[in-house]
Amino acid sequence: MASSLLLLLLSSRLSLSELHTPASPNTTPQLEPTTQGEGLLSVPATNASRKLPQTIIMGVRKGGTRALLEMLNLHPHITVAKTEMHFFDWDENYQQGLGWYRQQMPLSLPDQITVEKTPGYFTSARAPERIQAMNSSLRLLLIVRDPAERVISDYTQVLHNRRQQNKSFQPVEQILIRDGEVNTNYKAIQRSLYHLHMANWLQRFPLGQIHIVDGDLLIRDPLPELRRAERFLHLPPRIQASNFYFNHTKGFFCLRAEGHERCLDDSKGRRHPSVSARALSQLCTYFEGHNDSFFKMVGRSFSWCRGDGAPEQNITSSDTFPLGQAWPHGQ
Repeated sequence: MASSLLLLLLSSRLSLSELHTPASPNTTPQLEPTTQGEGLLSVPATNASRKLPQTIIMGVRKGGTRALLEMLNLHPHITVAKTEMHFFDWDENYQQGLGWYRQQMPLSLPDQITVEKTPGYFTSARAPERIQAMNSSLRLLLIVRDPAERVISDYTQVLHNRRQQNKSFQPVEQILIRDGEVNTNYKAIQRSLYHLHMANWLQRFPLGQIHIVDGDLLIRDPLPELRRAERFLHLPPRIQASNFYFNHTKGFFCLRAEGHERCLDDSKGRRHPSVSARALSQLCTYFEGHNDSFFKMVGRSFSWCRGDGAPEQNITSSDTFPLGQAWPHGQ
C-alpha cells in the first residue's frame, strides 16, 4: 500500500515542460496537486479548490512566456495551469464556458494565486474583452523581448518543425527581405509590432494592471525581473538566487528547487541561422518607429537593437556570472 502511494505521488510531480500541449474541449483535469510541504510525501490539501486565474501571462511566440511561467512556479504562493489553455482566443474553447475553463485549472490553496499562460492572448482581437468580462481586476503579465531577435527565434522554431517533418523551407533572409525591403506580410514580423496589440489591451485594462517583463533580461539575469513580478502580484519575495544555476551546455539558466534541478525543454535556446548584418540593420530600422510607439504607450523603454543596427545576441558564454550582476554584451 505504501509503495503504491509513493508511486502515485511521484507520477503526479511531472515537470511543466512535459505538459505544455494546448488544451482542447476534451482535455481532462490534471492530477490533484499536493499542499506545499517537505519532500514527496505531502498529502492532498483538504481546503484546496479550483479557481479561475487571478493572473494571466501573455506575450508572443518565442517571447519567453514558458520561462516566466516556470520561474514563477518556484514561488510557494503560485500555482500554475500546466497547459496553454487558449480559452479566450480559440472560439471552440471559449464556447465551453467558464465552468469548463475553471475545471482545467489546478487545485490551489486560499493563499495561492492561480496563473494561466497563453501567449496567443496578446495578439488576439477578442481576448481583451473576454478576459475583462471574466474579471476586470485581473492582473496581467506581459513579457516582451527584442522584436528583431524574436522574429529570428520565430523563424528558427518553424524551420526546426519543417525539418522534423521533412518539409521544404525558405532561407531566413528570403523571407525577411523581399525586393530589398522588409517583408511586412511575414506574420512573425507582424507579431513583433507590440504597440498595435497593446492598444487593444489598454482599451480594456488600465496600464497599472499590466506588468511588463523584459524577456531579454529575464534570460540573462532572472532574479531582478522576478522580484518585480512578485511585487506586482503583491507576493512576499520567496524566489531566491539559489533557485537558479547556469547550464554551460544549454547556455542559459536552469531551475533548482527542493533538491531537484531541471531546464526548459529543448525547444528553448536553439541556435539561430546566420543572418547578414545588412538584413539585421534593415529589420532594426523597420522596428525603430514601432518600438518608439510602444515605449511611449507603456512609459518605459527597452535596449532593443542597441542602436547599432543589430539585435542582442544569444548568450553562449561558458562563464558563470552571479545572479543580480548583468551579463556583458557580446558573450
